[in-house]
Amino acid sequence: MAWRASRALDLIVTLDDATSAIYSAFLIEEEGTASTFRALTEVFGSHGLPMSLYTDRGAHYFYTPTAGGEVDRSRPTQVGRALERLGVEHIAAYSPQARGRSERVFHTLQDRLVKELALKEIDTVEAANLFLRDVYIPEYNARFAVAAAQEGTAFVAIPGVDLAEILCVQEERQVGNDNCVSFKPAQAANTGKPACAPISSRRA
Repeated sequence: MAWRASRALDLIVTLDDATSAIYSAFLIEEEGTASTFRALTEVFGSHGLPMSLYTDRGAHYFYTPTAGGEVDRSRPTQVGRALERLGVEHIAAYSPQARGRSERVFHTLQDRLVKELALKEIDTVEAANLFLRDVYIPEYNARFAVAAAQEGTAFVAIPGVDLAEILCVQEERQVGNDNCVSFKPAQAANTGKPACAPISSRRA
């Protein structure tokens, strides 16, 4: 999203397909796994778990062996692994038409939000995200959200679930004979940083 004519940022939006209500929206330098986990933490923490999550087929959502082809669910991404553990169905969009509702919301936001930020003379990401959360989203939902076709909620409460332990990047590594765990050694070699970290334990 072009913002203040001098800076382009990604706008991450999570909305309810049944009502068009926006549950989370924020600006960030680049969309990816971290921004997805941030959005899901905001939504799941406030509303509980939905029955399903509908997204595009970006590389942080799905592994797609062939460009434009079907996703390979046997090789889940970090996002896919987290959603599977939480029991949330992850649905992949295969056409712009299938994303019609969300695309219309984005067009509205790209037009209205940029103008609102300019009128308020908001010129930092932090201030813009506070404005989104505290002012813009409540006003947007009051104006554009509609009643769901069916009563009730599709969200499930998750008392006692530590989302931070699930909505995060997880890697499996094997402890070596030298009591070290290697992590991306090739990348570490290029940066000059240690390729392994010692493991220590302490009795309470």
